[in-house]
Amino acid sequence: MSSIRNVLFIMCDQLRADHLSCYGHPYLATPNIDRLAQRGVKFDRAFVQSGVCGPSRMSFYTGRYVASHGATWNRVPLSIDELTLGEYLAERDMKLALVGKTHVMPDDRGLKRLGLDGGNALSALLREGHFTLVDRYDGHHAEPAGGYADYLRERGYVSDDPWTEFVISAQDHEGRIVSGWKMRNVHLPARVREADSETAYSTGQAIRFIEQQGDAPWAMHLSYVKPHWPYMAPAPYHRKYTLDQCLPVRRAQRERRAPHPVTGAYFQQEECANFMRDDVIANVRPAYQGLVSQLDDHLGRLWETLDKLGRWKDTLIVFTADHGDFLGDHWLGEKELFYDTVQRVPYILHDPSPAADATRGRSDPRFVEAIDTVPTILDALDMPMAEHRIEGRSLLALTRATETGAAWRDAVFSELDYSYRQARLILGRRPDACRGWMVRTDRWKYIHWDGYAPQLFDLKTDPDEFVDLGADPAFDAVRQAMRERLLGWTLGLKNRSTVTLDDVQRGTHQYKNAGVFYGVW
Repeated sequence: MSSIRNVLFIMCDQLRADHLSCYGHPYLATPNIDRLAQRGVKFDRAFVQSGVCGPSRMSFYTGRYVASHGATWNRVPLSIDELTLGEYLAERDMKLALVGKTHVMPDDRGLKRLGLDGGNALSALLREGHFTLVDRYDGHHAEPAGGYADYLRERGYVSDDPWTEFVISAQDHEGRIVSGWKMRNVHLPARVREADSETAYSTGQAIRFIEQQGDAPWAMHLSYVKPHWPYMAPAPYHRKYTLDQCLPVRRAQRERRAPHPVTGAYFQQEECANFMRDDVIANVRPAYQGLVSQLDDHLGRLWETLDKLGRWKDTLIVFTADHGDFLGDHWLGEKELFYDTVQRVPYILHDPSPAADATRGRSDPRFVEAIDTVPTILDALDMPMAEHRIEGRSLLALTRATETGAAWRDAVFSELDYSYRQARLILGRRPDACRGWMVRTDRWKYIHWDGYAPQLFDLKTDPDEFVDLGADPAFDAVRQAMRERLLGWTLGLKNRSTVTLDDVQRGTHQYKNAGVFYGVW
């Protein structure tokens, strides 16, 4: 039996890997996240299965690629046929507690079809992706009837909508109340006190949950809503960094000359057009870094709780993000497209097993994917792996140095469905013709677009991904090989998910035992 009894799965929203000091940021100090990296393994090349919150998170929660689970964008529900981490843990009589955001959309049509649209406990779990709610807080729009809103009112923020009026608002130098939705205002401090901010609130909820468990095993998903927009930080974090302490913007003029049609359509969207402006970058990047610094400080509170309760010795900790944020890189804002800026995320794994002692503090260069999270957690708890469904791999083979590396993956895959975006209207595409698929190896990144020419980047000679070789005839052979690699991946997806591999083994060549005797002379 495993000595690991508890699971702490921490996810930040829209956190870039290069915005942590342990990943090389020269000014943004994150000592508490660095401390976690020293206790575990920091994976330098971890990639998500989509650069969009919803599909990325559903891959984290199911252990399956977007093409398999089908929730291709934020407004697309995860089918009730899909099993999530919470449902797997329920087989061990463990509940997966949630503090924060999931982006789970209920499959209302599926629930109604099965008569599960009532108010029973099962339908409630299915609507929440099998999370047991401590407090769900998505933090991207007003939630006036939610737990955080009630907390703010109790703390003296008198309002029907305290999130809009205090958390993402500021007071300008002329005394006017201004909105953090407008990026021109995010250099100002939020009207909410730091101790009552979103990050502080979620951390407090998580600490209380852990303290209440005593010695009973527990599993919790702590899902922070920051540093996602609105980029409004409370004092003093709003002014902790200056622009010269931010990373330089990675963009080249050649990217704007004859861009790929999909990229060119994204250039015309409001968030990207604004992030092309230097004044927007100068306002947002320091605020973004302040939000990251605030996260790190509150993780220090969480680590102190684990210290006090002796939980480091029996708690598996996963720290990651659902995707990055362009912040003006490649002339883009937000996320979605296939550049490493968005697709690569921080991923730190603290494996408390003595078998992992030899790898503590290491940086591992091997490819990791979001889908590895579910099998890693199940492996840590000595639970069955559901190999007929789960498409990721347990990372304990790397933390415990049982994987030599020769058989480890040499490519990662990601997908995009932009049918809900303005880019579709700009391009005049049908909703079912707006898909892109990426395969990235050590050297090459190949992107196949439905209806358009592919893209190709040579990451050895062009690590910043400025030069698109998708139409260069000199690279025909490379594109063909990468296209075949992508095709091979699609053929290996696990779509036979209603029977286990053991079921198939037991049922092979058994027709005569079932009274069927075809082909007998």
